[in-house]
Amino acid sequence: MHIETHGQGPDLVLIHGWALHGGVFAPLVQRLAPRFRLHLVDLPGHGHSRDPDENLDLPAVVSAIAARVPPAIWLGWSLGGLFALRAAATLPTVRGLAMVAATPRFVRGPDWPHAVEASVFARFGEDLGRDYAGTLDRFIALDTLGSEHGRAELKTLRTLLHARGEPDPAALRAGLALLDGSDLRRSLPGLRVPSLWLAGGRDRLVDPKGMAAAAARAPEARFVELAGAGHAPFLGHVDAVAAELAAFADNIGP
Repeated sequence: MHIETHGQGPDLVLIHGWALHGGVFAPLVQRLAPRFRLHLVDLPGHGHSRDPDENLDLPAVVSAIAARVPPAIWLGWSLGGLFALRAAATLPTVRGLAMVAATPRFVRGPDWPHAVEASVFARFGEDLGRDYAGTLDRFIALDTLGSEHGRAELKTLRTLLHARGEPDPAALRAGLALLDGSDLRRSLPGLRVPSLWLAGGRDRLVDPKGMAAAAARAPEARFVELAGAGHAPFLGHVDAVAAELAAFADNIGP
């Protein structure tokens, strides 16, 4: 698995969302590298992590990342939040958890109303076989839909999407299965580390109300809604995201 490191300071692991790679965090790297040592992960089947022997399996990927990084704060964006939350719930080396436009359960249920219908991910899975390139483009368009800087963010994501090669279709299907089938809500009350929940106020994929509900179940949790931001707040609202992360790390201490 490809993990690249930038900067100096407290360790921060960053895990990207569906179909992208660690390079998507470039704006955050520019802001945070002077004060953090950043470990940018390319999940299996994405970016530079094209090893066919690695699967997008939640426990296995978390273990593989943990074996390669020192004790750190873990940040997960969107799909990456499932890996970060799993790590925070199971590993003593996780010092803090930052969930960015991410939630322990992405699909709606009778007791979880602030999420998307399961048919959303099923439809993307069906479309992958018919129109691979168009399906990816439609998904990243959802990442930026509603954001006050959506046009510029979409241009950035389209540039980044294939910057490290095309994501593996099998990994994309596995990622959709994780988004559709994962439910990590039971792990929230037992979290032993502080957590930061950063939501985009205009996010069309992860409802801020769902993130607020998740944060309310975790001890030492702080929920922040960034007005005007969409599903990728670290692009159009990077200074606000960087400031929240810096303050969060300061409160954790050395």
